[in-house]
Parts: sequence; structure tokens; C-alpha cells
Amino acid sequence: MARFKTWQLFAVCVLSWGTTWHAITYQLGHTTPEVGVALRFMLACALVLGACAVRGMSLRFAWRDHGLLALQGVMMFGVSYVCVYHAERHLPSGLVAVGYSAAPLIAGLGAHALFNLKVSARFIAGGLLGLLGVALMFWPEFGKAAAGVASQAQGAGALGAESSVAAGAAFTLAAVCLSSCGSLAATRNRVRGLPFWPSLGFGMGYGALATSLVAMFMGHSFMPPAVLSWWLSLVYLALAGTVVSFACYLTIQERLGPGPSGTIGVMTPLLALGMSVLLEDYRPDALTGAGVLLAVAGNVLMLRRAKAAT
Repeated sequence: MARFKTWQLFAVCVLSWGTTWHAITYQLGHTTPEVGVALRFMLACALVLGACAVRGMSLRFAWRDHGLLALQGVMMFGVSYVCVYHAERHLPSGLVAVGYSAAPLIAGLGAHALFNLKVSARFIAGGLLGLLGVALMFWPEFGKAAAGVASQAQGAGALGAESSVAAGAAFTLAAVCLSSCGSLAATRNRVRGLPFWPSLGFGMGYGALATSLVAMFMGHSFMPPAVLSWWLSLVYLALAGTVVSFACYLTIQERLGPGPSGTIGVMTPLLALGMSVLLEDYRPDALTGAGVLLAVAGNVLMLRRAKAAT
């Protein structure tokens, strides 16, 4: 990944992750989120570690290093994604994408607290601007959710709708926080000098192991469905949405730091919006256009600051 420019890595992450929000919907309903995440990262782990073995890379780590990789993997590749899958069972994928626009601020503030990395007022302003822009883009979705609750204003129906929206919001918040913690753990592992690709593979493996144990404890079946869309989405999520994207993302994080690299989480909803237009018959309005401009402006502020600091 070192030979690629930062903007190229950024584009790959946005293109792949911007489409995975919709791809995840093909996994839901056929397997539980825990099983779906476990199988996704099992496949990704096998691909990465297999490639490392073929290229002759050492796969040996000290026990302490394995503990650090497990910490990164469980948060970044395990429980955070289980929360994403659960969130999309209660909310439209666009709303979950909106939640991830808070990742740059959380990661940046976390890096400041743990690693004493400077977080400028310009960076915070850009993050807030991007967050506002993405919220405006998906404001109609918030309206639909509220309307769904209002339409069931009698008895248990309204309570059920409200509970579903609340559960989706809680899972989204948990996913954002856990993912940001995983990014900070990955930064610490890179500072320790752990090799990139083997670390990535073992991190995915530990994430898959953690979610597998949870799935077995809950009694979920690992039998894959005989559904073509499920298999195609699994391969896409594991290869493009996991191996390639995380390799690009962690390279960007190494170059720019965990805060600025989190701006990818602001841009991906832009592509998610396009997926909704193409595949879900969504028709954006003027408010959506204003949100796009604000989100792009916020990213410009954050990335300019990151460039000036390097």
C-alpha cells in the first residue's frame, strides 16, 4: 500500500465502504448478525494470513503482541460490526451511516487523550460541519422514522416502534465508539512496530473468534443459506469491504493519524446516498444537496489541517 498516494487510498475506502452499507442488507434475514460477522472475518482472515504465508512473512508474535492484536480485532473487526448489523435491522442503512460521521471527532479526541496528539479548533469545526451535512442529507429518513412511530400512536404498536428506533440508535452509537477504540488500538500497535499485514490478519481472526464464541453461546446456527445474494454479498464484504478497505484505511491512519483518517466515515454516506438513489428509488431534494456541500466542506477543512501537520 505504500506506493499508493493518500487520495487513492481514501477513494478506495469511500467506494468500498460506501457500498457495504447496502451489501449488509443482503446478509440480514438469512443469518444472525453474530454469525454473519464471524463468517465475514473468518474468510478475510484466511485470505490475509494465507497471502502472508505465501509471501514468506513471519506470523510469529509475542504473547503480549497477541493481546494487543486481540484488543484491536475484537473492537474493530468484531463487536463493532455486530452492532452495525443489529442497527441495520432496526434502522435504514443510511441512518447507520450518518452515525459513523461522528467517528472523526471521537477518534481525534481519543488520540488527543491517549497519545497527546494535537486536535485543532479547525479540525473540530470541520468534523461538526461534516456531521451537520450528513445529517441534512438523511433528514428525510429521520422524518420517516418519526412518522412510523406517530402512525402507530395507539397501544403497544407505538411502544414497539419507539423501542425499535431506540435500539437502532443505541447499536449505532455503540458501533461508532467501539470502532473508534479499535482505530486507536491499531495506532498503538503500529507505533510498537508490529508488521502490517500479519497484524491485520490476526486482528481479523480475533474479531471472528470473539463473534463466533458469542454466536455459539447464544445457540446460533452457522449453516450458510442457499441464497446467491447472501454468498455474493459475503464475498464482497470480506474481500473489498474488509481486506482491501482496511488495508487502505490503516495505511491512511498511519500517515495522517486516527482523527483525520476518520473523515472517511463522513464521506461514505455520500456514496450510500447514491446507492439509495440507484437501488432503493430514493429521490434527494434541495436539503440533501445542501447537506452534500456541507459534508464536503467539512472534509476539506479536516484534510487540509492534516496535510499541514505532516
